[in-house]
This record gives sequence, structure tokens and C-alpha cells, in this order.
Amino acid sequence: MTHVFVAPHPDDVALSCGGLIANLRELGQNVAIITVFSGTGDAGSLSGYQREALGFGSKAVWPNTVAFNRANVGNDYPSFIEGQAAPWLATDEGLAATQAAADASARRFWQRASWYRRADIHAGAGTGPDDVPQQGAVLTDELVAARMAGDVMASRRLEDERFAAFAEAAVVFLDLPDAVFRGYEGDEQLLGEVRADDQAPVGILRTEIARLEPQKVYLPLGVGGHVDHQLMRQVGIALLAAREDWVMPGPRYAGAVTFYEDFPYAYWSEFTRLEDLPAGALAGIPSGVALTPEYAATSEVVERKIRGIALYESQMDRLFTGVDAMGDAVRAHAERVGRQAGIPGGAERYWATSLL
Repeated sequence: MTHVFVAPHPDDVALSCGGLIANLRELGQNVAIITVFSGTGDAGSLSGYQREALGFGSKAVWPNTVAFNRANVGNDYPSFIEGQAAPWLATDEGLAATQAAADASARRFWQRASWYRRADIHAGAGTGPDDVPQQGAVLTDELVAARMAGDVMASRRLEDERFAAFAEAAVVFLDLPDAVFRGYEGDEQLLGEVRADDQAPVGILRTEIARLEPQKVYLPLGVGGHVDHQLMRQVGIALLAAREDWVMPGPRYAGAVTFYEDFPYAYWSEFTRLEDLPAGALAGIPSGVALTPEYAATSEVVERKIRGIALYESQMDRLFTGVDAMGDAVRAHAERVGRQAGIPGGAERYWATSLL
């Protein structure tokens, strides 16, 4: 079963859904994160890394199981005949040339992705993909250099990569420009109404979500009113309404779309029910679709959730004045939600959709 979590920014899914993701991975469920507003919108100064990653990119923890181990696969033909190397036996020079060509092909294949996997042609026991140091955007020179130069979005993307590896999830970067790069200034605008000319990226997200073929899709409820979170809520509502728009049979999202409560906004505002949202926030949800609360128990995974959030070093002081304060807030919020649901030890609350 595949679960897709839509994050307006790097860190939003870790903050709001880290407990559920940990539970899902314990059960062997597949998790993918789509981080939407991870770009600056400054196309004139894109680094090589950003240029390659612009569009749909993905990074996944590659399965390293016996099915991917070719060490015990025998040759189709003998390597030696009467003590002499067979004429068809590959030489070291030939293997090196083939390896170089395979690597070049792999780079072309992954050119729009934030995850690069080297093409290893050798059949040794130690050739598991996760052993190859060249893979992974964390080690990309351009991105590391951008971070050292003070590129804020480069730092945040690195943190998102690290969380994905920690959570054993895939991550997709859409690299759409953050609200501050779309002209919003100050908290009053960032936490105010969405501008009329600032449209939710419904098409690009619907395409990417359909490509991942999830059984569950999680989007922010928009608690706190950040404009980027509001736009993602609009995407969720559009998905629910889109089931009537298909000429040919397509995915029906009622029952698949679930809204998550945005942390720490939900903690700061003591959000408890849908009526706490601004009037009209859920306008557009089809009349035949209901939202009901569901809970993910977090008592056994709350410390793992806290460790995952702590990977977003750039956000700790801004949001919580430090890691310790963040941990206290996560525990306190989980316990408060758990008490409301009668779940000992804490929980996360989600609003699931269903057809009436």
C-alpha cells in the first residue's frame, strides 16, 4: 500500500505526520513525500543541481535484498577453456569502458531527479545500490556549495533529503517558488488571504500523485492560514471534486484524500475541530463527501518523530527556540490530542474523507 504525503515546504510533513509515517514504515507500507514549494523561482541563477532537479524528481531508499544480489548468478558460458581465457571473456579494459558508458546513461536517465543511482555492471556481493558513494543529492557538490554560500532553499532541501533517508521514504521535489518568492511579505500577508492571481498548482500535483498510484493521499488542512498551506488544501478539495471531471475512468479521491492538522500551528492555536477553521475554508468539498477524524497513536514513535524533526536544523530556533523546546511541544501536543480521543500516550489527528 502506498501513502503520499503532500508538504507545502520541507519540514511540514515531518512536523505534522512524523508519527504516522513511522507507524506505516513499521508495517512495511510505502511512503512518498511531495515537497511542493521548495524553489526560489529565480530561473536566472539556477545551479547545475537545481537545473537538473527542476520538475519531478524523486529519491527513494533502494531495497537491498537477495533479489538484487547477483553474486551467485553463474555464467552462461565457461570463462576458461583448457586453461585459457575464452575469447568472449570481458577484459578489465572492456569492463571499465562499459561501466563508464553505463554511468553516463544513468546520469542522463536521472537528470531530472534529485536522486542519482550509479549503474554498477559488476556482479559482486558488495554492489548493493546503497553502498555507492556517488548517489544521493546530499553529496552533490553544487548543492553543498550552495548551502555553504548561504542558499536557504538549498539548506532546506538538504534537510528534507536527510529526513527522507531517516524515515525510509521517497521524496519528490516540485521546486515551485515559496510564497516569499511570489511577492508575499510579512506575517500579515503570509498568514492572510491567498491573492487572486496566486493559483493552486492543481494540475502538476494531480499528475504527480496519479503517477505514484497511492491508496492514500495526505494534504494540509491549512490550520494557521499560511498561504502555501491554504493552496495545498485547495488542491485536496479540487481532487475530491475532480471525480466528476474525468471523461475516461480515473482515480476517485473520496476515501483516499485525508487532511492533516498543521503542526505547530495546531498546537499554538489549540485546534480541536473543523469549525475552528476560518469560514469558507472547506467550501468546494462536494456535498456527498464527509470528513471524519481519525487518529494515529504515537506513544511508541514520538521520540523517533522528534529525532526526525530535529534534522531540520534551520527551523529549530525560528519555530521553537531550540531542539529541546521542539521536543516538549511535540510531546505536549500529542498528549493533548490523545486525551481528546481517549488514546493514552498521545496521537496525531487526521480528517479522512468518505462518500456519504
